[in-house]
Amino acid sequence: MSLGHKRQTREIITKAICGKGRKFSTVTHTVTPPHHPTSILGAWIINHQYEAVAAGNGIEVIGTYDINIWYSYDKNKQTEVAKETVSYVEPISLSYLDPKHRASTIEVSAEATQEPNCVEAGVTSGGGSVTIRVEREFEAELVAETKLRVYVSDQDGDPEDKDYDFETEGFDYEDLDSDALDDEL
Repeated sequence: MSLGHKRQTREIITKAICGKGRKFSTVTHTVTPPHHPTSILGAWIINHQYEAVAAGNGIEVIGTYDINIWYSYDKNKQTEVAKETVSYVEPISLSYLDPKHRASTIEVSAEATQEPNCVEAGVTSGGGSVTIRVEREFEAELVAETKLRVYVSDQDGDPEDKDYDFETEGFDYEDLDSDALDDEL
């Protein structure tokens, strides 16, 4: 069967990363312990759990974590740990999104590149609560089926003898995964 033209293209349907996004955020939580705190002795985040879901043209990370605050009260005579579970929804917009992906095949994932971490804790001016500043960062990917266009040739011969001009406009070489490249290249 002859292709009839010197060059033709074919479309290949494959799963690929069709969207990427990253978000760093700082949030402030207020915790009201059972006793009026005198000073904060420590604050930490534990039991972080999250999942990623598709949301419009982006991804949402839905999760929870526990805030533990070790504080003194009664004019620094006694200590206690206050615990509170916090729920959050972190919307992540995608810096890149392939407009030709098949929406019915979307799979999303997120990775906490910086787990929620308490960077500051202090007693409020009224003295009845504690404010906690938490930093967190996520990287998210959207995987879906998409089409790739490849050139097809009916000519025999060594492909290295051919002169192909593939456009590289809009391609970012920094996005290449160097671990996936062959050492011989």
